[in-house]
Amino acid sequence: MSDAGAAGVWGFTDDRGTALTAVRPPGRVVAYVRAGAGLLDLGVTPVAVYGSAHDGAALDPVKAGELEAAGVAYLGPGRAVDEEALRSLRPDLIVDVTYDGKSPYALDEAVADRVGVPLAALAVGNELGLPAIIARFGELGAGLAAAPGSMAGAGAGAGAGADPIASAEAALRAAATRSDRTVLALSGAGPDQVHLARPHAWPELARLQELGVRLLDPGPGPGASWLTADWEHAAALNPDLVLYDSRANAVGPEVFPPVGHARVAPWNPEMPPSPAAYARFFAALTEELQL
Repeated sequence: MSDAGAAGVWGFTDDRGTALTAVRPPGRVVAYVRAGAGLLDLGVTPVAVYGSAHDGAALDPVKAGELEAAGVAYLGPGRAVDEEALRSLRPDLIVDVTYDGKSPYALDEAVADRVGVPLAALAVGNELGLPAIIARFGELGAGLAAAPGSMAGAGAGAGAGADPIASAEAALRAAATRSDRTVLALSGAGPDQVHLARPHAWPELARLQELGVRLLDPGPGPGASWLTADWEHAAALNPDLVLYDSRANAVGPEVFPPVGHARVAPWNPEMPPSPAAYARFFAALTEELQL
């Protein structure tokens, strides 16, 4: 939640319950790439972003959103970030995500402590529904956009009008009502192995189910978010459409075998948590269901 303190004092409580305060809204933000891409959509341009343990020396364009076009610097994976490089950016705030409500996902909090910068971690796991996740990033973005003389307000979403997600969801709900197509979300691990998403574990997939999309569950087995199986198991589920993990750390349909007769469409499990990003995803899926 945002905290309304004394005049001129900025406050925000993150999703771990950590209360952050400053004499003014932070104007220089360093963020995990997913969080940074979401903030950029909301009109707040980070001074730099860092990746996760899945990321390499180059910024994954699928996860980056509009960050590259905005000229935002990439610091490499968070667990290997150069602390001096981070300190030289003079950040006022680090923004990460959390899947367990306890720890930041991509950056060791001790790094932020040593650099002397407060860290906010916002939940993106299934303890919150997708509308709540989007709302929380919107709340943080609105507070950061008030920073005077900062890079806030120069992002891709600055000055955006009405929330685009309501109309996109309405169109998707209508398309799902008219369609009997089944959908399987997965992440390719190689030509012989695949991670099959459990819809309830992913807020956007759970939201698709709420909107009437017929998401397939991979069945019993180990793994809270994924069931790791072979491609024959995926094909046996007989999906009409496969949503494949399009991030750089996963293999795509140019490598993995056909999943029965299913069509394929990209899915980014680390989509920027902004209305614009999810509206685009919902619109693309609506088109797929109408084919």
